[in-house]
Amino acid sequence: MIVVATTEGPEDDIIEQLCEKWGINCFRGSLNDLLDRHYQLALEYMADALVKIPSDCPLIDPSVIDCVIGYYLNNQGNFDYVSNLHPASWPDGNDVEIMSIETLASAWAKAQRGFEREHTTPFIWGNPDHFRIGNVSWPSGNDFSTSHRWTIDYSEDYLFISKVYENLYRDNPFFGLNEILSLIEKFPEISELNNRYAGHYWYDNHLNELKRIDHYKLKMMHHEA
Repeated sequence: MIVVATTEGPEDDIIEQLCEKWGINCFRGSLNDLLDRHYQLALEYMADALVKIPSDCPLIDPSVIDCVIGYYLNNQGNFDYVSNLHPASWPDGNDVEIMSIETLASAWAKAQRGFEREHTTPFIWGNPDHFRIGNVSWPSGNDFSTSHRWTIDYSEDYLFISKVYENLYRDNPFFGLNEILSLIEKFPEISELNNRYAGHYWYDNHLNELKRIDHYKLKMMHHEA
């Protein structure tokens, strides 16, 4: 089941209206406590597991989502949480996380720090001694996470994503990761639109809160929303 999880703020009424128009489930919750929003959503829909796809990843490839979910299902009982982020190796903007409802409930009950509540899963992957963490890496073993930025936070990101859609959508509305890689290899100037932000992640704004997290864990952190 797919659910759009948005806020209770009036500015997001239009998101709920669009979901109703298109027949998509919509759940509304806390603006800043996304951990609570996702946990309450999971309770509402009686989920056994929850897959988190950030809304700032409009170029995410469905095959990547299937890959991460498939790894979790094929190893059911072996992991509490699986992602393709810890460590990250896919182009930034293909973020997929899946966790059991028991794991989400534990994080909801125990997470205290602001960034743990705001970004839903840091308490989980930040405590590998308490949770069984699985990761899906880029098949070739390369790391594209700091050289390819396909997420949206800045106006330059919007320009990049717009160029990708302008070049690919008309011929193939279902274009994916390989088509984007081929496009920017052919036209590297498209990547230059936002490459000054490549390797910048959400935790850059939380360094003071992260002082007590050891260097290894800090290296493991990558973009989440």
